[in-house]
Amino acid sequence: MKNRGIDGLYAITPDLLDTKKLISVTKQALAGGTKLIQYRNKIADKFMFREQAKELQQLCRDFDVPLIINDHLDIAIELDADGLHVGQTDVSVSMARHQLGHDKIIGASCYNQRELAIKAQKDSADYVAFGAFFASVTKPNTTNATIDLLCEAKAHISVPIVCIGGINLTNAIELVERGCDAIAVSDALFHAHNIRSTAKQFLGLFKQ
Repeated sequence: MKNRGIDGLYAITPDLLDTKKLISVTKQALAGGTKLIQYRNKIADKFMFREQAKELQQLCRDFDVPLIINDHLDIAIELDADGLHVGQTDVSVSMARHQLGHDKIIGASCYNQRELAIKAQKDSADYVAFGAFFASVTKPNTTNATIDLLCEAKAHISVPIVCIGGINLTNAIELVERGCDAIAVSDALFHAHNIRSTAKQFLGLFKQ
């Protein structure tokens, strides 16, 4: 899994307590060609988080797509998940690498700070994520990142750059044209009328 490229559409699961629905919408995203799935659920308790992660892991393995766990290092270890995504207040990239080993994917949220991305890369992150680039329904009170930051980061960062925050089929085009490697999408994908078709349209932006 580790050698799989971080590119294209990176789907971040919606907050759902209905596990059956979560699996259904994620399966549709995978059927549309989503390259990575990040399991994030801010309303689930630890037991539900673990159970949903188990089901998502099996689903992702059926599609041969990496499942990245958000925040929960212990669950990533327990399930032998494909990777972990950490924020500034979570376990450090270096600690995550020490615990997970070198064959797992580790990504880091760097918000609008190029210095965080440089440090994450130094600490062996496999990708860095900047955002929010646009107004986000999922995280309305987040920091704002600019297109200029993306362009500047490309000159200093050699690992893949993921853009996140309020991304939809219209505004994603500029990010792709400016060189982001992947776009992380939640609301615009999982609340689409046709999730599978929308995933394909997002992926099509990288082929233009």
